[in-house]
Amino acid sequence: MPPKPTIARIWRGRVRRAQADEYQRYNFEVGVRPLMEKALGVQSLREDRGEESEFVTISYWESIEAMARFTGGDPTSIHHLDRDPEFLIELPRSVQVLHLYASHGQTS
Repeated sequence: MPPKPTIARIWRGRVRRAQADEYQRYNFEVGVRPLMEKALGVQSLREDRGEESEFVTISYWESIEAMARFTGGDPTSIHHLDRDPEFLIELPRSVQVLHLYASHGQTS
């Protein structure tokens, strides 16, 4: 039986609306795609509002230890992508780590 996710790691970042399409492509290729190879599941979301767009990436992990192996230590630490300073309105300082206690249905 495949491992079951028990941890959700949530990253958020905001970009200027004019750069949202370009950042979406970049973030997927450089950030989300590699994450898909390591995490049990990944969701990438975008909300456009006014002059900015917010991106949210949720990855699912079997344990804090598995997530820490991916991050190389502290599971709340952020690995900024090379071009994040160019795109993001402000660089996030941390991610949110939540214990998943209930889930229903498919997410992809």
